[in-house]
Amino acid sequence: MNVMKKIRIEKITLNIGCGKDQSKLEKAVQLIKNITGITPIKTVTQKRIPEWSLRPGLPVGCKITLRKKAAKELLIRLLKSKDNRLDEKNFSKSGGLSFGIPEYIDIPDVKYDPEIGIIGLEVSVTLERPGFRVKRRKVGKKTLPKRHDITKEDSIEFIKKEFKIKMGDEE
Repeated sequence: MNVMKKIRIEKITLNIGCGKDQSKLEKAVQLIKNITGITPIKTVTQKRIPEWSLRPGLPVGCKITLRKKAAKELLIRLLKSKDNRLDEKNFSKSGGLSFGIPEYIDIPDVKYDPEIGIIGLEVSVTLERPGFRVKRRKVGKKTLPKRHDITKEDSIEFIKKEFKIKMGDEE
């Protein structure tokens, strides 16, 4: 196989949206810190939406991004919480992968914390091939040919092979 066609994990993003409830946001920050050992950043609103009592600069969630070895290790744990099963709808056309975990206590090695309660989180995995930096760099930015894009089928095949995942209806 061509080395430049090999798919790898670029990053994993964990996200918890809390709305305007600041006490829930503090619990979410503590939860992500318990899972990863790293303090997440708070996400803030950009728009004013009076019906939802939102204003620019109001913290409404928290997220963390992991890359390389730490990302792969965490993804293995998160997939175990889903019983190593994913649906085809979890994969995007551009080769990304997202899934939700309804209760954090499903994740191996994470104990229930009564101060946090029960909170779910969203996991987003971005896949890439070598050479993708060409379209992001500042100097000499270029577009990549279509044949270098990651398709939905490519990402499903990669996840099945790399993490031994079963798709929804497989036994």
